[in-house]
Amino acid sequence: MRVVVVGATGNLGSAILTRLHEEPSVTQIVGVARRMPVATDPRYSDVYWHELDIGESTAAARLAGIFAGADAVVHLAWALQPNHDEESLWRTNVEGTKNVLAAVAAARVPQIAYPSSIAAYSPGPKKQRVDESWPTGGVHTSHYSRHKAINERALDRFEEDYPEIVVTRFRPGFVFSRDAATEIAGLFVGKLIPLGWLRFVHLPVVPLPPQMVAQIVHSSDVADAFWRALDRRAAGAFNLAAEPVIDGNVVASVFDTTWLPVRLRVARFAAKLTWKLRLQNSDPGWIDLGALVPIMSTERARRELGWEPQVSSTEALAEIVHGVADHARVKASPQLRGSL
Repeated sequence: MRVVVVGATGNLGSAILTRLHEEPSVTQIVGVARRMPVATDPRYSDVYWHELDIGESTAAARLAGIFAGADAVVHLAWALQPNHDEESLWRTNVEGTKNVLAAVAAARVPQIAYPSSIAAYSPGPKKQRVDESWPTGGVHTSHYSRHKAINERALDRFEEDYPEIVVTRFRPGFVFSRDAATEIAGLFVGKLIPLGWLRFVHLPVVPLPPQMVAQIVHSSDVADAFWRALDRRAAGAFNLAAEPVIDGNVVASVFDTTWLPVRLRVARFAAKLTWKLRLQNSDPGWIDLGALVPIMSTERARRELGWEPQVSSTEALAEIVHGVADHARVKASPQLRGSL
């Protein structure tokens, strides 16, 4: 099997490369990235690399050449920064996805696998679980969610236009791993707020709104789901999340402290003010996502893919918390070493 991974040096891309290396049936791995990794790192070695910005006007034609002869394309490329410049994000996230889909069609690749997100879902319940039929209209106050919802519609149209191509879309919860700690800290917090003190200071409380209830999954478990879908040629949408569901009490337990409930509007105002002042990198849409996205059922992935997460949500959260404190990074990846 020849597999092309677009956006192969990030958190999920690196995990998928690792997973593909484990499979004897994968005879060739092709990586596409905006910036090249250090290929001596085991996860990036034995990969045929192409340096390409998928948002470029010529990207579709170039990608079609790269995709020729592939058995599957895994499209992971996504931009979260610069957070204040939605036009720039649109270029990569939406226009880039159009280019990838056009190239898949031109090269007649048999399967494309894409990570959508829990953020693609319209607001939903926190006390009961929704399956993959829940509407994917997104949360309109979040550009991340809007872009994910727009790409869901693009995939719908692609399925209608090219029924012979298997389209697999995953909707994971928030994807964490220790390797991505420095990258995630830079993307969501920024460089103005030092976080190394987490190694030495015990937080007296964790202030979070009660409405912020979410799901987490480890990147290695998402990578395993991707491989299972490629191996089975599985089509359709699959929710991915580990247990337990994350709320204020669970977060506090990871920090070994106490949860302090705060009003949602206070948390949102604080996020908006500090983001507007460029003190940190997370727009208030991320608060809205935590408060509004539904809790997902992962029963379909477990039943049809035989998927079972090996890392609990609390373990994945602890990895990222401790990794941020330790400045954990992957130096071989321009993305995972934290250079934006």
